[in-house]
Amino acid sequence: MDQFSRAGLIFDVIDAGPPSGDGIVLLHGFPETSASWSAVTPGLVDTGLRVLAPDQRGYSPGARPSGRKSYVIGELVADVIALADRAGLERFHLVGHDWGGAVAWTLAATHPSRLRTLTVLSTPHPEAMLRSMVTSSQALHSWYMAMFQLPALPERVLLADDGKRFRTSMAGAGLPAAAIETYYRQLRQPGALTAALNWYRALPLSARNRQRTPITVPTMYVWSTKDVALGRKAAELTARYVSGPYRFEVLEGVSHWIPEEAPDVLVRLLLEHTAAYA
Repeated sequence: MDQFSRAGLIFDVIDAGPPSGDGIVLLHGFPETSASWSAVTPGLVDTGLRVLAPDQRGYSPGARPSGRKSYVIGELVADVIALADRAGLERFHLVGHDWGGAVAWTLAATHPSRLRTLTVLSTPHPEAMLRSMVTSSQALHSWYMAMFQLPALPERVLLADDGKRFRTSMAGAGLPAAAIETYYRQLRQPGALTAALNWYRALPLSARNRQRTPITVPTMYVWSTKDVALGRKAAELTARYVSGPYRFEVLEGVSHWIPEEAPDVLVRLLLEHTAAYA
């Protein structure tokens, strides 16, 4: 399977490994694509897992609806459920990084019966994130989220001078140069950057339907000490919002870009976590 559809939108997806293997769905963040999992996928496939890594809403050329309402968290979750249904996965392992992590937390809260395990990279539980905004310096780290609410200006700034500001900010956050070029090429496509930023612009709308249900799915949360966007306070608070089995892993000296920077460590952790609840 290289594509699936939902509500008239066509999503590109990488489908690797044996069709009969336990499914593991990998959700990328901003400004990544399914390419962010390229160094992770082989190690998972080698153990017999079936890896499904979609280019999510706004990142797939055939799935770029206009308007921020199309990017509320409920729509993003429904896209993942549609992928699992199309792949024939009644239950599956779910991994999310950055914005993919936000989708993963919400899916685990609203569809726990569909998941074998949950793994979230970098992104704390949404309630932990909100609490940290008023109890730590997290609000200072998250300044860009407010800037992205502005119409048109962020696109002009990030794409000006052949993406100079985009390249500089991503490099400053630790993203490898090759990955920066890959993701920048994707964001230069017509409407691609606006669609990606609409995930942020839909936040006020998504907040109206916040999920406060504790996470009951066996959960592993992986945070890295050189993450310039997401601080330790929210990471440590996340345990409060998981009532099921919980594992917290800290990667010392690793940036926000865990799949790109530490794929071997990540594969080991994922194999341990998924095997424990196979």
